[in-house]
Amino acid sequence: MIVVRCTQPGDVDALVALAQETGPGLTTFKPDRAALAARVERVRRTLTGDARPFEAGYFFVMEDTASGDVAGVCGIETEVGLEQPFYNYRVSTVVHASQDMGVWTRMSLLNISHDLTGYAEVCSLFLSPRYRTAGVGGLLSRSRFMFIAQFPERFPQRLCAELRGHFDENGESPFWNAVGSHFYQIDFNEADYLSSHGKKSFVAELMPRYPVYLDLLPDSAQQAVGVTHRDTAPARKMLEAEGLRYENHVDIFDAGPVLECHIADLRTVRESAIARVKIVEQRPASDVKSLVSNTLLDDFRCGAATGAIEDGTFLLTSDEAAALRVGEGDDVRVLTSHPRTK
Repeated sequence: MIVVRCTQPGDVDALVALAQETGPGLTTFKPDRAALAARVERVRRTLTGDARPFEAGYFFVMEDTASGDVAGVCGIETEVGLEQPFYNYRVSTVVHASQDMGVWTRMSLLNISHDLTGYAEVCSLFLSPRYRTAGVGGLLSRSRFMFIAQFPERFPQRLCAELRGHFDENGESPFWNAVGSHFYQIDFNEADYLSSHGKKSFVAELMPRYPVYLDLLPDSAQQAVGVTHRDTAPARKMLEAEGLRYENHVDIFDAGPVLECHIADLRTVRESAIARVKIVEQRPASDVKSLVSNTLLDDFRCGAATGAIEDGTFLLTSDEAAALRVGEGDDVRVLTSHPRTK
């Protein structure tokens, strides 16, 4: 069974190997052993209640329990911007008009914003190409919302997700080349690396002091604002199905979109339910699919199974129950996706 679980110290080697499969722009998951080990330790402190509010966060791995292979990762930061500022550009509109000249123009501006300070953030979503088959990416992405639904008291009211922006066929960011490169005097990857390691003071020191008029940028940079990286498009679709929306905030480096919503409005929070486990040797055939997680904070696990809740119970095979670390009569959280009717 493929399950998503919280990271453990023994995962560091596998995390480093998996991070080497990522491309540019995934700021929060780099192949840096020290940084990944520190993140795993930060998760431990968060789970035990020893993490300070600004450093609290969760990091999950997707594991094939049959082989032990780590196939993907995803994360949740509990409250962003409490220690290091959480910068975004807010896309706004300004009108210039002259009655005497008969001129009326509407232009888009980029303004530095701290609007998302204090939001929870879902981040670091990466699935190895080896496992990109139907349903696996959805399990990885939505497992975070199953965790949030189970432990809502650990999160604020609002949630955001920064998505990778557009890169051209040469692997370069048109927006960075048109804006950031002129102010920071380093290449995108170096700026991305510094930011991912918490060294963000250079952003405040060197960022543009005034709004940026989009109309003054090259067409390639204008067209990149709010556009999702082609490899991240499936993740955006899943997040939007969950209830997150683009509200005119973009990343300051590559202008990728930031999606956001109230946590109470997440589909998983609204529709998932608690059921009791009933273990069977063989589950009846069903075309209904569900996400199933245990209710354990210190050993959270989430997987996919067929079937739905009936009479307050959910059927699991013994192998599925073992993978999810639950037994007969234990509680599980279930999110059912009913098949579409024609």
